[in-house]
Amino acid sequence: MKLLATAALMLNFGVACIYAQPDSVDLRVSGTSASSTIQLTPGKPASEYNLAGDGMLGPFTLRVVSSSAATPDSSSTCTGPTKIHFAAVAGAAVLRSWDGSLLTVNLTGGGDCIDFVAKQALCTRIFQITGGTGRFKNASGAVTLTMTLVPVLLDASNKPVFFAVTGEIKATAPSE
Repeated sequence: MKLLATAALMLNFGVACIYAQPDSVDLRVSGTSASSTIQLTPGKPASEYNLAGDGMLGPFTLRVVSSSAATPDSSSTCTGPTKIHFAAVAGAAVLRSWDGSLLTVNLTGGGDCIDFVAKQALCTRIFQITGGTGRFKNASGAVTLTMTLVPVLLDASNKPVFFAVTGEIKATAPSE
């Protein structure tokens, strides 16, 4: 009888775990970034991020197109004599899941903290979920993408033009 009760309890916990919906998701990503032919703000090309990852959602790809301000601004998270900050001003992204489901998001904030001594940038993109298909059909909430970019190719004037990207995605659903 004790064994039967234990088995029933384990089954209940197992079913509860299957149906539990997380209110936050943390995923790792990696990929590349370069300038885009798309112009989201006049006279300034956007950046494209082609990323992939795997996690509790299964394998996925994420394509981000975003543009930063033309002039630097101040940021409490990007300070020091060798750092400069640019606000992210426009953009969107599409996450494609292994099963073909799509999640679409629009940029609501973020920025780029470029560290000239470390020769890398910490880039944050904050998004609002705008729609989805398949298992993301009724998704809502916010998505934060935090990336570290390291140049891997310089142009003839020694300006970085192609980057390796590592980072993480944190997604949160609204509280009910």
